[in-house]
Amino acid sequence: MTRERDHLQNIYRNRKVFHDYLVEDRVEAGISLLGSEVKSLRQGRGNLSDAYVLFRNGEAWLINAHISPYPQATHINHEPLRERKLLLSRRELRKLAAKVRERGYTLVPISLYFKGPWVKVELGLGRGKRKHDKRTALKEREDRRDMERAARDR
Repeated sequence: MTRERDHLQNIYRNRKVFHDYLVEDRVEAGISLLGSEVKSLRQGRGNLSDAYVLFRNGEAWLINAHISPYPQATHINHEPLRERKLLLSRRELRKLAAKVRERGYTLVPISLYFKGPWVKVELGLGRGKRKHDKRTALKEREDRRDMERAARDR
């Protein structure tokens, strides 16, 4: 698996997703971009913090993903917050749309990265955590860290 990950160039990773959602399944999707958006992403100017996926007319769309305008582009530059189409197979689209229609499930972008020359989005299918779930997860993480620290100090 490390060999597979060697050619991936991470652009942005949304760590807040794992705090707010219980991610049950992950899917890799392509994304339809303009040339100036790809060049801007090569400079690391992408942000998925408020982004989510919406299903419309049998297609998946990435909403609220911010890709900064490319400074060297002509006067015709891309809109930073425009909706971008996600490229998934029909079977994956149907499966994910059915899950999202179930109560409590949502599809959120986890990371944005280059896989060779292509820009890919890792999507997470998950349920939103409640406040007490977040506290429990934080407490477990702190306890695990304390146990590791105690074992290391012996």
